[in-house]
Amino acid sequence: MSLTVQDIGEQGLLKRVQAFCPQAIVGDDAAVLPTEPDQSIVITSDVLVDGVHFSDRTTPPESSGWRAIAANLSDLAAMGASPLGITVGLGLPKTTPVAWVERLYQGMSECLAQYGGAIVGGDLCRSPVITLAITAFGQVNPDCVIQRSTAQPGDAIFVTGYHGSSRAGLEMLLNSDTAPERAALIRAHQYPTPRFDIPQVTRCVSGMDSSDGLADAVLQICRMSKVGARLDRALIPIDPALQQWVSAEKAMDWALYGGEDFELVLTLPMEQAKLWVEQVKGSAIVGEITSDLAVQLIDSSGDFSDRALSLEQGFQHFRA
Repeated sequence: MSLTVQDIGEQGLLKRVQAFCPQAIVGDDAAVLPTEPDQSIVITSDVLVDGVHFSDRTTPPESSGWRAIAANLSDLAAMGASPLGITVGLGLPKTTPVAWVERLYQGMSECLAQYGGAIVGGDLCRSPVITLAITAFGQVNPDCVIQRSTAQPGDAIFVTGYHGSSRAGLEMLLNSDTAPERAALIRAHQYPTPRFDIPQVTRCVSGMDSSDGLADAVLQICRMSKVGARLDRALIPIDPALQQWVSAEKAMDWALYGGEDFELVLTLPMEQAKLWVEQVKGSAIVGEITSDLAVQLIDSSGDFSDRALSLEQGFQHFRA
């Protein structure tokens, strides 16, 4: 029978999870993180709930830990920031195996080891359902902050990689489809990559990440910037394995609204965007910001009808 958190209690579990943290930082009532001169602190939080954001059916504990960290690091990347550290609030049923918790923290630590930052504190409590609350701290030069509200008509819409892959990977896992030729789709869902690989940004860059889908990101940017956009479906990067697996319409729907791809969606002057495409592997220019407020998906090939995009078509937590 596996050891549970009830068997070792709060202090016993704390000793185990603190093994994943820098010993010079944890142990007090709060963490102290040094920053560089002329830097601003960036803070983001996410709450993830078993059965809503992760489950043992689709994400082993290492993957759940990785995804939780990647989601928050992606928010930092979307602000132009670099990571400093994270805190972890963890609610657990008392029958949770200790090994599950350690594997969760192992996944978190592996993601942080690759992209930066460390677990510098948090909290543990009893809960009827596993709940993971992450707060991530980063720093950014104030002149290089990426915001949603600065897109300008004529800007290119630049994305860092494939869209729709995470949703496809989830569908494969739910349907026990583990075809080797589509393994990259499963990995896209279980081990997403926060995008810290874009060039140094300036104030002329606007954007956010695509955690809720490509359409959601463009719509949110347009709403905050009081502009519109035209996306060209022929330019949106979709993994060839996904295009061969489902219909073109299904693949496009997952690219627009599937979410959890954690790519960056940025708007910037066209000439600068073209240079970035040459520097960032897998990136693409997928459309243009317009002066009117409509956000449309167009088809330059003429094979599909143009369509208006809206936030209502994507996932909503509290929808009836």
